[in-house]
Amino acid sequence: MVNFGKRLMLDQLEEWKEYYINYKMMKKKVKQYVQQTQNGGRNREQVLKEFSRMLDDQIEKIVLFLLQQQGHLASRIEKLGEERALLMEQADASQISELREAYREVGIDLMKLLRFVDMNATGIRKILKKFDKRFGYKFTDYYVSTRANHPCSQLQQIFKQVGIVAVVGALSRNLAFLQDHQGNFPSIYDHPSITLKDPIIEQINHSVQKLTHATNLLQFIGQHALIVPEDMHSGSEDLVDDQSYHFMSLLLNLANTFLYMVNTYIIVPTADDYSVSLGAAATVCGVIIGSMAVAQVFSSVYFSAWSNRSYFRPLVFSSIMLFLGNLLYALAYDVNSLAVLIVGRLLCGLGSARAVNRRYISDCVPLKTRLQASAGFVSASALGMACGPALAGLLQTNFKIYGLTFDQNTLPGWIMCLAWMTYMFWLWISFKEPGHIVRENSVNTASSDSGHPRNSNLEDGLAQPFLIDAKESLDENGEDNDENEEDPEDSHKPATSLAAAYRLLTPSVKVQLLIYFMLKFAMEILLSESSVVTTFYFNWSTSTVAMFLAVLGLTVLPVNVIVGSYVTNLFQDRQILVASEIMVLIGIATSFRFTSHYSVPQYVSSALITFVFAEVLEGVNLSLLSRVMSSRLSRGTYNGGLLSTEAGTLARVAADMTITAAGYLGQNSLLNVTLLPSFVICVASIVATFCTYNSLY
Repeated sequence: MVNFGKRLMLDQLEEWKEYYINYKMMKKKVKQYVQQTQNGGRNREQVLKEFSRMLDDQIEKIVLFLLQQQGHLASRIEKLGEERALLMEQADASQISELREAYREVGIDLMKLLRFVDMNATGIRKILKKFDKRFGYKFTDYYVSTRANHPCSQLQQIFKQVGIVAVVGALSRNLAFLQDHQGNFPSIYDHPSITLKDPIIEQINHSVQKLTHATNLLQFIGQHALIVPEDMHSGSEDLVDDQSYHFMSLLLNLANTFLYMVNTYIIVPTADDYSVSLGAAATVCGVIIGSMAVAQVFSSVYFSAWSNRSYFRPLVFSSIMLFLGNLLYALAYDVNSLAVLIVGRLLCGLGSARAVNRRYISDCVPLKTRLQASAGFVSASALGMACGPALAGLLQTNFKIYGLTFDQNTLPGWIMCLAWMTYMFWLWISFKEPGHIVRENSVNTASSDSGHPRNSNLEDGLAQPFLIDAKESLDENGEDNDENEEDPEDSHKPATSLAAAYRLLTPSVKVQLLIYFMLKFAMEILLSESSVVTTFYFNWSTSTVAMFLAVLGLTVLPVNVIVGSYVTNLFQDRQILVASEIMVLIGIATSFRFTSHYSVPQYVSSALITFVFAEVLEGVNLSLLSRVMSSRLSRGTYNGGLLSTEAGTLARVAADMTITAAGYLGQNSLLNVTLLPSFVICVASIVATFCTYNSLY
């Protein structure tokens, strides 16, 4: 496995060798500084100033060379422009084709320059993080805060490439101009609907987006799934080809995601009424709703491990658990048992196959369609969240068949039973196990027959020691290995144990997981107690509560469209992150009941602010999380998706338990008591964000 220092030496262009960051020298300097400060020969202030000047010199060298190369590219485009002007009169097809190829050659050279910038930008980030790791996470904050926004900033030249974007624009315009559309030469400015389908330009745009953190709608929504896209330049082999890819199996995974989210939220408008009908307090709805999340804490781990060997069997097991869980949920009324009701919800949680759904997209969908599939995963979740309460609002009836009650409380269970039975039949006849799983299982069987069984990733992980010898962090030359640090290119080997995954959690990643916990906690408090609160204060009917929750759920996709298409390209993700956290805090603060009169406008407006900006926050939070976490957390059992799922699930459990516990103080105090933890956690997350703000640069 190649660390970044060696990767830099292997990938750099020989003719540009002297202009790359001297990463090896900088690493040695960091090691020397550590020894000197430990021996008392240097104080930290001297080290910070000296290392800052050294890094300034490295960045200046890179930037001056970058500007020089941009000038060469601009000159070549200018000369080609003169040739293009002469061709306007002749319109010779062969000469136009030659000129188009000449522009593409410029594009290829621009790709080399973008690669140069990307490698150096990665080197700068890594050396900052290495210094932070050795000196207590102080240098990045100091360096970025003093350099990033300075009017003479050279750091911005590397991370925000206005000059390169201008060259990309010139190439795109001229290549579009030279495309022959039946004798017309349309302008990309006069016809913005025209999309230039040139492979060179597409690769350049991808590289520019990666470098500047620009985004588009699909990319933004897809990142919610926390499926880290492969780097186009990494040379990693895509093991999934178009022939082995099975669209119907992907559709079944998305259907599982949709139905599970419907199953989660379909009971929210009626859970309080159901608990009262069984002789419990209305606030026991927190236990009813949260029990599904409790079971999901455990199911996420074993489903993630199970997906190492199969996708079909976990999905079948998931469907069976959800069918049985909903059956018990529906029968609890007639047997008059709260315990049966809760057991039913626990079984539903044990059927949570979101880890399998996410893993299928990551491992079994080709790279070129993986982004769309990731966006489909997020969209299916959002639609399920909206459809659940909406469906509950339509089930306002009451009748009996053979002594079984069908009303607003039990019908969600019966409806979901039917849905999962139908899904299981569809799964059985249509799902196709991916080819690489079949091959691996064949190899495992053969190995077992020969007396040499091959352990699964989970078993390998459990066998790993929780404390790893420090020697593993050294390479063969005795230098620090970079593999245990965040780097999108160094390694794709998955973490094989919880301890290994935890070691990959830098302060930035931990803060992002805290933010994810906070927003899920706040949203769960809002949604789960909505029926109790609105009934107590406003006498809302079940249909009204269901309509309100459905409207909240329907805001998810429009908000993502606005943020993903526009906002993320106007502001840095870390700026949107802080602004969204503050708005969530405002939404929580305005939700408190300050006077004896609590009005519908106050509740609805504060709920909308909290929910909408929590959705904005979730998108940006997961986008940053996918960027700052180690690439080793993008695959395997103990992946970033599992960590974020566990953080969100634990937040939901904590929120639902808070609602039930607060119910003992009376419904009059429920609202303020449950909002207080949300407020405190939100303040803590804002403080933590500011502490790691510059590490998100």
